Amino acid sequence: MEIKISGRKIGPKEKVFIIAEISANHCQNYEIAEKTIIAAKEAGADAIKMQTYTPDTITMDCGSSLFQIKHGSAWDGKTLYSLYKEAYTPWEWQPKLKKLAESLGMAWFSTPFDRTAADFLEKINVPAYKIASQEINDLPLIEYIAKKGKPVLLSTGIATLKEIKEAVQACKKAGNRQIAVLKCTSEYPAAFEDINLKTIPDLEKKFGTVMGISDHTLGEAVPIAGIALGARIIEKHFILDKKIGGPDASFSMEARDFAGMVQSIREAEKALGKVTYKLNARIKKNRDFRRSLFASKDIKKGEKFSQENVRSIRPGFGLEPKFFRKLIGKKAKKEIKKCTPLSWKLVEK
Repeated sequence: MEIKISGRKIGPKEKVFIIAEISANHCQNYEIAEKTIIAAKEAGADAIKMQTYTPDTITMDCGSSLFQIKHGSAWDGKTLYSLYKEAYTPWEWQPKLKKLAESLGMAWFSTPFDRTAADFLEKINVPAYKIASQEINDLPLIEYIAKKGKPVLLSTGIATLKEIKEAVQACKKAGNRQIAVLKCTSEYPAAFEDINLKTIPDLEKKFGTVMGISDHTLGEAVPIAGIALGARIIEKHFILDKKIGGPDASFSMEARDFAGMVQSIREAEKALGKVTYKLNARIKKNRDFRRSLFASKDIKKGEKFSQENVRSIRPGFGLEPKFFRKLIGKKAKKEIKKCTPLSWKLVEK
Protein backbone atom coordinates (compact mmCIF):
# COMPACT_ATOMS: atom_id res chain seq x y z
CA MET A 1 0.00 0.00 0.00
CA GLU A 2 1.23 3.49 -0.80
CA ILE A 3 -0.15 6.99 -1.15
CA LYS A 4 1.15 10.02 -2.99
CA ILE A 5 1.30 13.60 -1.70
CA SER A 6 2.49 16.35 -4.06
CA GLY A 7 4.03 13.73 -6.31
CA ARG A 8 5.93 12.11 -3.45
CA LYS A 9 5.30 8.40 -2.96
CA ILE A 10 4.81 7.34 0.66
CA GLY A 11 4.87 3.67 1.57
CA PRO A 12 6.91 0.73 2.88
CA LYS A 13 9.60 1.04 0.19
CA GLU A 14 9.86 4.84 0.29
CA LYS A 15 11.70 7.33 2.47
CA VAL A 16 9.94 8.46 5.63
CA PHE A 17 7.73 11.49 5.00
CA ILE A 18 8.42 14.09 7.71
CA ILE A 19 5.73 16.67 8.51
CA ALA A 20 6.26 19.85 10.49
CA GLU A 21 2.96 20.65 12.24
CA ILE A 22 2.79 24.42 12.70
CA SER A 23 -0.62 24.54 14.42
CA ALA A 24 -0.73 27.65 16.65
CA ASN A 25 3.01 28.23 16.67
CA HIS A 26 2.76 31.49 14.73
CA CYS A 27 1.13 33.41 17.60
CA GLN A 28 -1.14 34.94 14.92
CA ASN A 29 1.81 36.86 13.51
CA TYR A 30 2.15 36.37 9.77
CA GLU A 31 5.87 37.16 9.73
CA ILE A 32 6.47 34.44 12.34
CA ALA A 33 4.41 32.01 10.26
CA GLU A 34 6.60 32.65 7.21
CA LYS A 35 9.83 32.39 9.20
CA THR A 36 8.59 29.14 10.75
CA ILE A 37 7.97 27.56 7.35
CA ILE A 38 11.40 28.61 6.11
CA ALA A 39 13.02 27.22 9.26
CA ALA A 40 11.13 23.92 8.84
CA LYS A 41 12.52 23.59 5.33
CA GLU A 42 16.04 24.24 6.59
CA ALA A 43 15.49 21.62 9.30
CA GLY A 44 14.64 18.98 6.69
CA ALA A 45 10.82 18.81 6.75
CA ASP A 46 9.12 17.32 3.69
CA ALA A 47 5.79 18.99 4.39
CA ILE A 48 4.07 21.71 6.37
CA LYS A 49 0.73 20.97 8.00
CA MET A 50 -1.54 23.58 9.48
CA GLN A 51 -5.07 23.68 10.88
CA THR A 52 -8.07 25.27 9.24
CA TYR A 53 -10.86 26.43 11.53
CA THR A 54 -12.21 29.46 13.32
CA PRO A 55 -13.46 29.47 16.91
CA ASP A 56 -17.01 29.43 15.56
CA THR A 57 -16.50 26.52 13.15
CA ILE A 58 -15.02 24.26 15.81
CA THR A 59 -17.02 25.13 18.97
CA MET A 60 -19.37 27.72 20.50
CA ASP A 61 -18.74 30.70 22.74
CA CYS A 62 -20.39 29.26 25.80
CA GLY A 63 -19.78 29.86 29.51
CA SER A 64 -20.97 26.41 30.54
CA SER A 65 -18.49 24.35 32.52
CA LEU A 66 -18.81 21.72 29.79
CA PHE A 67 -16.80 24.02 27.52
CA GLN A 68 -14.02 24.64 30.05
CA ILE A 69 -10.71 22.74 29.83
CA LYS A 70 -9.80 20.95 33.04
CA HIS A 71 -8.01 17.77 32.06
CA GLY A 72 -4.48 18.37 33.34
CA SER A 73 -3.29 19.71 29.98
CA ALA A 74 -1.29 22.77 28.99
CA TRP A 75 -4.60 24.54 28.32
CA ASP A 76 -6.39 24.10 31.65
CA GLY A 77 -8.37 27.14 32.75
CA LYS A 78 -9.34 28.20 29.25
CA THR A 79 -12.65 27.70 27.50
CA LEU A 80 -12.56 25.90 24.18
CA TYR A 81 -13.62 29.09 22.43
CA SER A 82 -10.88 31.22 24.00
CA LEU A 83 -8.24 28.59 23.19
CA TYR A 84 -9.24 28.35 19.54
CA LYS A 85 -9.52 32.12 19.24
CA GLU A 86 -5.90 32.33 20.38
CA ALA A 87 -4.70 29.41 18.27
CA TYR A 88 -6.44 29.55 14.89
CA THR A 89 -4.65 30.43 11.67
CA PRO A 90 -6.37 33.22 9.68
CA TRP A 91 -7.73 31.69 6.51
CA GLU A 92 -6.52 34.54 4.32
CA TRP A 93 -2.93 33.59 5.22
CA GLN A 94 -3.21 30.03 4.12
CA PRO A 95 -2.99 30.35 0.30
CA LYS A 96 0.10 32.54 0.72
CA LEU A 97 1.72 30.15 3.18
CA LYS A 98 0.95 27.23 0.87
CA LYS A 99 2.62 29.06 -2.01
CA LEU A 100 5.67 29.77 0.17
CA ALA A 101 6.02 26.16 1.27
CA GLU A 102 5.68 24.87 -2.28
CA SER A 103 8.24 27.39 -3.55
CA LEU A 104 10.66 25.83 -1.06
CA GLY A 105 9.94 22.33 -2.34
CA MET A 106 7.63 21.20 0.46
CA ALA A 107 4.06 19.96 0.40
CA TRP A 108 1.52 22.08 2.28
CA PHE A 109 -1.79 20.76 3.57
CA SER A 110 -4.06 21.17 6.55
CA THR A 111 -6.58 19.70 8.95
CA PRO A 112 -10.13 20.88 8.23
CA PHE A 113 -12.50 20.81 11.19
CA ASP A 114 -15.76 21.22 9.32
CA ARG A 115 -17.13 21.16 5.79
CA THR A 116 -16.53 24.86 5.14
CA ALA A 117 -12.86 24.38 5.98
CA ALA A 118 -12.65 21.33 3.72
CA ASP A 119 -14.24 23.27 0.86
CA PHE A 120 -11.85 26.17 1.41
CA LEU A 121 -8.84 23.85 1.32
CA GLU A 122 -10.12 22.11 -1.79
CA LYS A 123 -10.48 25.49 -3.47
CA ILE A 124 -6.78 26.19 -2.90
CA ASN A 125 -5.96 22.67 -4.11
CA VAL A 126 -4.29 21.02 -1.13
CA PRO A 127 -2.68 17.64 -1.95
CA ALA A 128 -3.99 15.83 1.17
CA TYR A 129 -6.15 16.13 4.26
CA LYS A 130 -5.45 15.30 7.89
CA ILE A 131 -8.20 14.22 10.27
CA ALA A 132 -7.45 15.24 13.86
CA SER A 133 -7.85 12.73 16.68
CA GLN A 134 -10.89 14.48 18.14
CA GLU A 135 -12.66 14.43 14.78
CA ILE A 136 -12.14 10.73 14.05
CA ASN A 137 -15.65 9.96 15.30
CA ASP A 138 -17.24 12.48 12.89
CA LEU A 139 -17.87 9.93 10.17
CA PRO A 140 -20.01 12.22 8.00
CA LEU A 141 -17.16 14.77 7.95
CA ILE A 142 -14.57 12.09 7.16
CA GLU A 143 -16.71 10.75 4.35
CA TYR A 144 -17.24 14.28 2.99
CA ILE A 145 -13.49 14.93 2.98
CA ALA A 146 -12.64 11.51 1.54
CA LYS A 147 -14.97 12.13 -1.40
CA LYS A 148 -12.62 14.87 -2.55
CA GLY A 149 -10.30 12.09 -3.70
CA LYS A 150 -7.14 13.22 -1.92
CA PRO A 151 -5.07 11.15 0.55
CA VAL A 152 -6.55 11.15 4.06
CA LEU A 153 -4.33 10.91 7.14
CA LEU A 154 -6.27 9.64 10.17
CA SER A 155 -4.88 10.41 13.63
CA THR A 156 -5.90 7.79 16.20
CA GLY A 157 -5.16 9.68 19.45
CA ILE A 158 -8.42 9.14 21.35
CA ALA A 159 -10.00 6.46 19.16
CA THR A 160 -10.85 2.90 20.08
CA LEU A 161 -10.06 0.14 17.60
CA LYS A 162 -13.73 0.10 16.59
CA GLU A 163 -13.66 3.85 15.90
CA ILE A 164 -10.48 3.54 13.81
CA LYS A 165 -12.16 0.80 11.80
CA GLU A 166 -15.24 2.97 11.28
CA ALA A 167 -13.11 5.91 10.11
CA VAL A 168 -11.20 3.75 7.63
CA GLN A 169 -14.48 2.30 6.37
CA ALA A 170 -15.90 5.83 5.96
CA CYS A 171 -13.03 6.68 3.61
CA LYS A 172 -13.51 3.49 1.64
CA LYS A 173 -17.26 4.03 1.50
CA ALA A 174 -16.50 7.35 -0.19
CA GLY A 175 -14.43 5.48 -2.77
CA ASN A 176 -11.11 6.62 -1.31
CA ARG A 177 -8.41 4.08 -0.45
CA GLN A 178 -5.58 6.60 -0.17
CA ILE A 179 -5.44 6.25 3.60
CA ALA A 180 -2.71 6.61 6.20
CA VAL A 181 -3.30 5.76 9.85
CA LEU A 182 -1.17 7.75 12.28
CA LYS A 183 -0.57 6.23 15.72
CA CYS A 184 -1.10 9.06 18.15
CA THR A 185 -1.41 9.64 21.88
CA SER A 186 -3.57 12.66 22.70
CA GLU A 187 -1.60 13.98 25.65
CA TYR A 188 0.23 17.31 25.48
CA PRO A 189 3.03 16.49 26.03
CA ALA A 190 2.59 12.72 25.88
CA ALA A 191 4.30 10.34 28.30
CA PHE A 192 6.55 7.68 26.77
CA GLU A 193 4.85 4.85 28.66
CA ASP A 194 1.55 5.78 26.99
CA ILE A 195 2.80 5.59 23.38
CA ASN A 196 2.67 1.81 22.76
CA LEU A 197 4.48 1.81 19.43
CA LYS A 198 4.06 -1.96 19.12
CA THR A 199 0.51 -1.16 18.04
CA ILE A 200 1.81 0.10 14.68
CA PRO A 201 2.45 -3.29 13.01
CA ASP A 202 -0.83 -4.57 14.42
CA LEU A 203 -2.73 -1.64 12.87
CA GLU A 204 -0.93 -2.23 9.58
CA LYS A 205 -1.95 -5.87 9.65
CA LYS A 206 -5.56 -5.02 10.47
CA PHE A 207 -6.08 -2.21 7.95
CA GLY A 208 -3.39 -2.55 5.29
CA THR A 209 -2.81 1.20 5.16
CA VAL A 210 0.29 3.34 5.17
CA MET A 211 1.32 3.77 8.80
CA GLY A 212 2.70 6.79 10.63
CA ILE A 213 3.03 8.60 13.94
CA SER A 214 1.63 11.92 15.07
CA ASP A 215 3.92 12.46 18.03
CA HIS A 216 3.48 14.73 21.04
CA THR A 217 6.35 13.44 23.19
CA LEU A 218 9.42 15.53 23.93
CA GLY A 219 12.45 14.52 21.90
CA GLU A 220 13.10 12.18 19.00
CA ALA A 221 12.99 8.71 20.59
CA VAL A 222 9.44 7.90 19.49
CA PRO A 223 9.89 8.78 15.79
CA ILE A 224 13.15 6.81 15.59
CA ALA A 225 11.66 3.73 17.25
CA GLY A 226 8.47 4.13 15.22
CA ILE A 227 10.10 3.90 11.83
CA ALA A 228 11.71 0.63 12.88
CA LEU A 229 8.18 -0.70 13.45
CA GLY A 230 6.86 0.42 10.07
CA ALA A 231 5.93 4.10 10.38
CA ARG A 232 6.46 5.86 7.05
CA ILE A 233 5.06 9.23 8.12
CA ILE A 234 6.30 11.27 11.08
CA GLU A 235 4.37 14.35 12.20
CA LYS A 236 5.87 16.54 14.88
CA HIS A 237 4.84 19.96 16.21
CA PHE A 238 7.38 22.53 15.07
CA ILE A 239 8.13 25.93 16.59
CA LEU A 240 10.64 28.58 15.59
CA ASP A 241 11.57 29.31 19.20
CA LYS A 242 9.73 28.31 22.38
CA LYS A 243 10.37 31.77 23.75
CA ILE A 244 7.64 33.16 21.49
CA GLY A 245 5.13 31.14 23.53
CA GLY A 246 1.71 30.03 22.37
CA PRO A 247 -0.74 27.24 23.21
CA ASP A 248 1.39 24.46 21.70
CA ALA A 249 4.86 25.70 22.62
CA SER A 250 5.42 23.35 25.56
CA PHE A 251 5.26 20.18 23.44
CA SER A 252 6.66 21.52 20.16
CA MET A 253 10.14 20.90 18.80
CA GLU A 254 12.43 23.82 18.06
CA ALA A 255 14.19 24.09 14.71
CA ARG A 256 17.58 22.83 15.92
CA ASP A 257 16.11 19.76 17.62
CA PHE A 258 13.83 19.07 14.65
CA ALA A 259 16.86 19.10 12.34
CA GLY A 260 18.59 16.63 14.66
CA MET A 261 15.53 14.38 14.56
CA VAL A 262 15.43 14.48 10.75
CA GLN A 263 19.10 13.53 10.58
CA SER A 264 18.54 10.66 13.03
CA ILE A 265 15.57 9.41 11.00
CA ARG A 266 17.60 9.44 7.80
CA GLU A 267 20.45 7.58 9.50
CA ALA A 268 18.01 5.05 10.99
CA GLU A 269 16.48 4.48 7.53
CA LYS A 270 19.91 3.59 6.17
CA ALA A 271 20.55 1.30 9.12
CA LEU A 272 17.23 -0.53 8.68
CA GLY A 273 18.14 -1.37 5.10
CA LYS A 274 16.64 -4.62 3.85
CA VAL A 275 16.61 -8.32 4.70
CA THR A 276 19.95 -9.64 3.46
CA TYR A 277 22.72 -12.02 4.49
CA LYS A 278 25.17 -10.94 1.81
CA LEU A 279 28.49 -9.46 2.88
CA ASN A 280 29.75 -6.35 1.17
CA ALA A 281 33.37 -5.93 0.08
CA ARG A 282 34.39 -4.04 3.23
CA ILE A 283 32.96 -6.71 5.51
CA LYS A 284 34.48 -9.53 3.46
CA LYS A 285 37.90 -7.94 3.92
CA ASN A 286 37.42 -8.08 7.69
CA ARG A 287 37.03 -11.85 7.45
CA ASP A 288 40.84 -11.89 7.28
CA PHE A 289 40.83 -11.22 11.02
CA ARG A 290 38.63 -14.10 12.11
CA ARG A 291 39.99 -17.32 13.61
CA SER A 292 41.58 -20.21 11.70
CA LEU A 293 43.96 -23.14 12.27
CA PHE A 294 47.71 -22.47 12.43
CA ALA A 295 50.77 -24.54 13.30
CA SER A 296 51.69 -23.46 16.82
CA LYS A 297 55.01 -25.34 16.67
CA ASP A 298 57.36 -26.67 14.01
CA ILE A 299 55.86 -29.91 12.71
CA LYS A 300 57.98 -32.63 11.12
CA LYS A 301 56.98 -34.59 8.02
CA GLY A 302 54.87 -37.56 9.11
CA GLU A 303 54.20 -36.07 12.56
CA LYS A 304 50.61 -36.19 13.76
CA PHE A 305 48.61 -33.02 14.22
CA SER A 306 47.67 -32.58 17.86
CA GLN A 307 46.36 -30.10 20.36
CA GLU A 308 50.00 -29.30 21.15
CA ASN A 309 50.97 -28.23 17.62
CA VAL A 310 47.72 -26.83 16.24
CA ARG A 311 45.83 -23.73 17.49
CA SER A 312 42.73 -21.82 16.50
CA ILE A 313 43.86 -18.18 16.37
CA ARG A 314 43.51 -14.98 14.41
CA PRO A 315 44.00 -14.23 11.45
CA GLY A 316 41.78 -16.23 9.14
CA PHE A 317 44.11 -17.60 6.45
CA GLY A 318 44.07 -21.23 7.56
CA LEU A 319 41.48 -23.98 7.77
CA GLU A 320 38.28 -23.03 9.56
CA PRO A 321 38.20 -24.05 13.26
CA LYS A 322 35.28 -26.38 12.55
CA PHE A 323 37.82 -28.79 10.98
CA PHE A 324 39.94 -28.99 14.15
CA ARG A 325 38.69 -32.40 15.29
CA LYS A 326 38.93 -33.81 11.77
CA LEU A 327 42.54 -32.64 11.49
CA ILE A 328 43.77 -33.98 14.86
CA GLY A 329 45.47 -37.38 14.46
CA LYS A 330 46.24 -36.98 10.78
CA LYS A 331 49.88 -36.73 9.59
CA ALA A 332 51.79 -33.83 8.10
CA LYS A 333 52.56 -34.32 4.41
CA LYS A 334 55.78 -32.31 4.74
CA GLU A 335 57.70 -30.19 7.23
CA ILE A 336 55.59 -27.26 8.51
CA LYS A 337 57.07 -24.22 10.20
CA LYS A 338 55.47 -22.55 13.22
CA CYS A 339 52.95 -19.80 12.30
CA THR A 340 52.04 -21.51 9.01
CA PRO A 341 48.31 -21.40 8.17
CA LEU A 342 47.13 -24.98 7.80
CA SER A 343 45.42 -26.32 4.70
CA TRP A 344 44.46 -29.77 3.42
CA LYS A 345 47.43 -29.59 1.05
CA LEU A 346 49.67 -30.02 4.09
CA VAL A 347 47.86 -33.15 5.27
CA GLU A 348 48.56 -36.72 4.17
CA LYS A 349 45.58 -38.43 2.56
